[in-house]
Amino acid sequence: MTKPEAIQRKILKQPELDRLLAYWRFTDQKIVFTNGCFDIIHLGHIDYLAKAAGLGSKLIIGLNTDASTRRLKGSHRPINDEHARAMILASLSFVDAVVLFDEDTPYELIKTVQPDILVKGADYKAGDIVGYDIVTAKGGKVETLEYLPGYSTSLIEKRIKEQ
Repeated sequence: MTKPEAIQRKILKQPELDRLLAYWRFTDQKIVFTNGCFDIIHLGHIDYLAKAAGLGSKLIIGLNTDASTRRLKGSHRPINDEHARAMILASLSFVDAVVLFDEDTPYELIKTVQPDILVKGADYKAGDIVGYDIVTAKGGKVETLEYLPGYSTSLIEKRIKEQ
């Protein structure tokens, strides 16, 4: 298998996700879930995702589709299409799976994944995070992580426009 094929295999659809989740649960892996648009990957994303991965054994990223990103961020986004964003995320060694979702929130995906740990940025209060009810009802944890100061896609976009 080539490296690009190995990366592509980490981008999952529902049947593959279900099989992998069953195996991970059978082998007692601690599943961490986070989500976002991850439009232009930058150091802030890497720091956040690496810290999230460190909270468990397996990291699953719910990735907003292009349509979902447009609804959330505006018609000028995403800058990179969903295939490019998924491939970049899947190429990170500490990412175990990337799953696209088309809804405005990952609530249904979180119901499917049933993660042990749900992670979002510290700009959220744990109780306000989508999926909090699902994860805590099964005894899981919801964690918030501080962002690396000075790094965001919006800041990068603004800097480019000012050039």
